[in-house]
Amino acid sequence: MLKEQELNALISLLDDPDETVYQEIQTKLLSLGHDVIPLLENAWENSFDPILQQRIEIIIHKIQFDNIEGQLVNWVRRDQGNLLKGILLVARYQYPDMDESKIIKQVEQIKQDVWLELNNNLTALEKVRVINHILFDVHGFGGNTTNYHAPQNSYINNVMESKKGNPLSLSILYLIIAQDLSIPIYGVNLPEHFVLAYVDEESQFPVYGESPNKVLFYINPFSKGAVFSSKEIDAFLKQLKLPLEQNYYEPCPNTDIIKRVLRNLILAYEKLGYPAKVKELENLLTVLSNA
Repeated sequence: MLKEQELNALISLLDDPDETVYQEIQTKLLSLGHDVIPLLENAWENSFDPILQQRIEIIIHKIQFDNIEGQLVNWVRRDQGNLLKGILLVARYQYPDMDESKIIKQVEQIKQDVWLELNNNLTALEKVRVINHILFDVHGFGGNTTNYHAPQNSYINNVMESKKGNPLSLSILYLIIAQDLSIPIYGVNLPEHFVLAYVDEESQFPVYGESPNKVLFYINPFSKGAVFSSKEIDAFLKQLKLPLEQNYYEPCPNTDIIKRVLRNLILAYEKLGYPAKVKELENLLTVLSNA
């Protein structure tokens, strides 16, 4: 690592009109990674040169983006059981400076409130009613029906602040709470909608790839935790003129959930006309798929 004085001298040359010089400096700063960001931010704040500021912004964003790519790979390989960590990584794409501890604290509070209402004598349906009451009645979460396709619905920090989300983000919050409390609820990757499955606690089988008869019932967090059966999924798929494929009824892995979040964001930014964001998110999706 270069000394601070040397780094500041390097940063001051970012406004060089020679594109080759700029590219060499950019490459050098990118190689230094996250540690150089405070110096870049300080240089931006103390500059009135729009070219220098723009180039600093580009470098900072690239460093942060590369960092998210690397952490997503690590999440897939080592920590994909932690869904909260995965969805926080996605949020950091748009909000690199967000306060993760605040979000974690909010989730923990909801989880504690649910835990206080649980006991070993409750049936599966009664446990779901407890989660529904705490999440939707006490904490006031609900579906964002007025701005359904907005990218904000896919970022967990926005969902926690506004208490509004789309079917996927509300399901993710529901999943995090339930699974942290050892309640066997899992995501179901239904086309054009995302729901949850409450799995038979007595059955000893892998979570993924089993037949739907291991599912006791399904839950729709977008409808405040409404419970339904596989017959409703049959009807939904027939309405969409899709085959009744087994994977539409089964629990899916957390990696599939995060991939779906990224796809939702890609579609949202395509509609809003942000091709640069679309390309970056497609890169994250590729990294996730190949990890």
